[in-house]
This record gives sequence, C-alpha cells and structure tokens, in this order.
Amino acid sequence: MCNRYVSPEEAAIEREWSVGSRNPIRWWDEVLFPRGTGAFIRRARDDAGYSRELVTGQWGLIPWFAKEAKLAYQTNNARSEELAAKASFKLPWARGQRCIIPADSFDEPYWGPYDAQFKKCEWWRFRRADGRPWGLAGLWNTWTDKTTGEVHESYTMLTINADGHPLMGRMHKNELDPKTKEPLPLEQQDKRSVIPIELADVDTWLAGTQQEVAALLRVPPVKIFNAGPAS
Repeated sequence: MCNRYVSPEEAAIEREWSVGSRNPIRWWDEVLFPRGTGAFIRRARDDAGYSRELVTGQWGLIPWFAKEAKLAYQTNNARSEELAAKASFKLPWARGQRCIIPADSFDEPYWGPYDAQFKKCEWWRFRRADGRPWGLAGLWNTWTDKTTGEVHESYTMLTINADGHPLMGRMHKNELDPKTKEPLPLEQQDKRSVIPIELADVDTWLAGTQQEVAALLRVPPVKIFNAGPAS
C-alpha cells in the first residue's frame, strides 16, 4: 500500500496530461499523506463529449454512505481485485469514476531479508526510469455534507497483487503464519503495487468500458522503475 507520494508541479501536470492552462495557481499539497489534499485528473463532468479536467480533493475516498468527510478508517488505497464488491468503492467503480493521480515519486518500506524481530525498515523511493511523472490509477467520488451542503471531492489509489515481482514483491513486511511464526508462502503474502497508466492508455482508462480498463489493471514491468533507498 502507498501512504506517501510527491505531486508534480502544476505546469508539469498540464504538459503531461493536456489538461489546459486555465487552472488557478497550485492549491494542493506537494507531499501527500492519507487525508491530505491532492490533484487528480478525470473525465470532465460538464463536457457531453470528452475532455479532461484537473481536480483537487482528499486523498482518501469518501463513500456515499459516509456521515462525515474525515473517516475513522483509511480509504486512500483500494485493492483492484475487490473494487466490484467493496462497499466504499463499488459504486464509483460501477459508474466509471476513474482518475489519474500524478506523482513525481512514491515511497514504500523495504524490510530486506526476513528478520524475525522486524526491527526496522528502509524507505525506498520509486521514480520512473524515463524521468516522466507517474500517472497512477485511481477512483474518485463527490460527496455532499447533508448538514452544511459543502461538496467534497476525494480519490483513492488502486493497488494490485505483486507477489513474485522482482521489485514490488520485496516491499512491506512479510506476513507470518500465526502458528509457526514463519513467513507465509508467497502466494499468501499479498504484496501490493500501484498501477501506472501509460499516456497511450489514459483515454481508455478515463472513458473506456469495464472490459477495456480491466486489461490495464496489471503489475508494472521492472524496467520502468528507478528505485532505491530514499535519502
């Protein structure tokens, strides 16, 4: 799961994803943590055809049934395999409320070889090898506070199983068998990865059918990563 990423500058987002230049000056956090304010790109809601718009909202999707904007549980990550069934995400998924989350880099904890004590981890930073920003798969939702009438935009970052991946499969703690205290078999670890959407696939991700976007829910190849310990 990803709990920290760095947002690109506004001009870089505009260049990379062609979202226009009518946006006001930057109004979101540079370094994002859960429940922070971040930027995301979605299909424009007021365009009967197709165009993209840059939006800001809470990193942590607020579902329709929420009583308040600040939830007691985290919704900044969503398992892609559970989108159709998970209460918090199934409606945005069914409605095609997909978005692109721009990121210069994101961080994940590397625990190294198995250590029974799990004394500490080493934080790794992940950038693209080609120097371009990441465009990470996400879902968005608009929620209205029934008490105040205030409208809240929010989003979540999708993840996918990465067991066996040469890089992402090495992140996060190993899950242990409760009886033996040894690491569970790899197929039971459920290591996770974010899901990059390449530029050529952005239109499909934002406006395609469920069948079309299902093909984009895949673990990224190692060659696109520039990863190592964060300084």
